[in-house]
Amino acid sequence: MAVAAGGATTAGVRLFSVPRTLPAIRTSSFVTTLPFSKLGSFPGRVRSNEPARKKLLVIRAARTESQGVSLGFRAPNFQLPEPLTGKTWTLEDLESYPALLVMFICNHCPFVKHLKKDIAKLSNFYMKKGLAVVAISSNSVATHPQDGPQFMAEDAKLYNYPFPYLYDETQDVARDFGAVCTPEFFLFKKDGRRPFELVYHGQFDDSRPSNSVPVTGRFGFMNFSLICFNNMKTCSCCKQICLV
Repeated sequence: MAVAAGGATTAGVRLFSVPRTLPAIRTSSFVTTLPFSKLGSFPGRVRSNEPARKKLLVIRAARTESQGVSLGFRAPNFQLPEPLTGKTWTLEDLESYPALLVMFICNHCPFVKHLKKDIAKLSNFYMKKGLAVVAISSNSVATHPQDGPQFMAEDAKLYNYPFPYLYDETQDVARDFGAVCTPEFFLFKKDGRRPFELVYHGQFDDSRPSNSVPVTGRFGFMNFSLICFNNMKTCSCCKQICLV
């Protein structure tokens, strides 16, 4: 597909209104279409007689456009709990790996449900080849309590996730990444002591709950092999699937 200056067009659960502008190495970004669940935009104001607090998002099922981040964008730091084990993870815990896949997922999204078994299987395979994998749920439990930490732990155990499944209660980490949908995938690569830099942002593959295309992870995981073992600098091989 052609490389474009826009973001990734996705259909799914939207996490946010437009995320903040992120510092990045301006190389290129690309358009990809993803099916997902949508998290609604923020409330307009905080009442004047209430203390200021972070605005939560309301989840609505709808098509949405994933806000683009530039290839070369550096992975933001995070500090998030893993409900299954109680451990807190940071980006620093993963610095020894040559590549990192960050997946924004949740429990309830039908597009995530369609991929769960294969995400676990493919993660296990590619983690043995040196890929670090982290999944993050940033959904609001006010609208989808089934995405809360207790149920995240149950999901991680049920599907035997080989990666940490982290809870972003404030949604700050999703904002920092520019994530707006579930599932949404960010693949980073690092050279030596250099920071993780974005080499792919987009969908997992062409499989959908409504089609018979097998789940392969051809974008989310196979790009890891192309980039890390075939010396490709970036990968932008996603294609348009649906329109917003």
